[in-house]
Amino acid sequence: MKAITRQATANTREDNTDERPPQTARPHNTKEVTMTNVTIIGAGNIGSAVAGIAAKAGAAVQIINRDLEKARAAAPDGATVAAYGEPITGDIVVLALPYPALADVAERYADQLDGKVVVDPSNPIDFSTFDSVVPAEYASGAAEFAAKVPGAQVVKAFNTDFAAVLASGQTDGAPTTVLVAGDHDAANQAVINLVNAAGLRGVNVLGGLKRAKELEAMGSLQIILAVTEATPWTGGFKIVK
Repeated sequence: MKAITRQATANTREDNTDERPPQTARPHNTKEVTMTNVTIIGAGNIGSAVAGIAAKAGAAVQIINRDLEKARAAAPDGATVAAYGEPITGDIVVLALPYPALADVAERYADQLDGKVVVDPSNPIDFSTFDSVVPAEYASGAAEFAAKVPGAQVVKAFNTDFAAVLASGQTDGAPTTVLVAGDHDAANQAVINLVNAAGLRGVNVLGGLKRAKELEAMGSLQIILAVTEATPWTGGFKIVK
């Protein structure tokens, strides 16, 4: 039986506004990745951490950002950078952006996202009230985005983890758990393979993309706890066997 508990470790805000790159650590349990090209749109803390995960996993990494200098600062060795609006090269595309920015990504990149695994790590909340800002007709921000890019295979992942534990790969001495939800089994597995190859632990949340609603609630809860200083901006939910 597995229980989920909240543990403390060190990190910055989930909304990717802090420009300081998180610390990285060597992976453990490296495995082969089946999809080897990853594009991260966004170069904040989450973007930098996910780029590090992809690099540890042996994937080719592209970082797209409006600020090229920030993209270069977030890029691991061997990664390429591109300005926002330039072509996507990855088979897996991670949208490491605040929720309000996803609408522009859908408009600008919709055609290029067809057939790709598109990962949404955002937590769609109003940071002044911590209430959801998802339109009433959608169960989650991920479902809203999926409706705008019907040709993409949208996966919810990385939103229940702060950047520090993604970058280190550890949560209180255990591999950081990345919860993954989506309607396409192969897309879910591609994300799980990526994080497992970097030494983290990917877990498929059964039930499809509709489970993004619960994952976004978990992410929001962690943010509330950190903002109110009940926990530091570092930790997360740890799988305990």
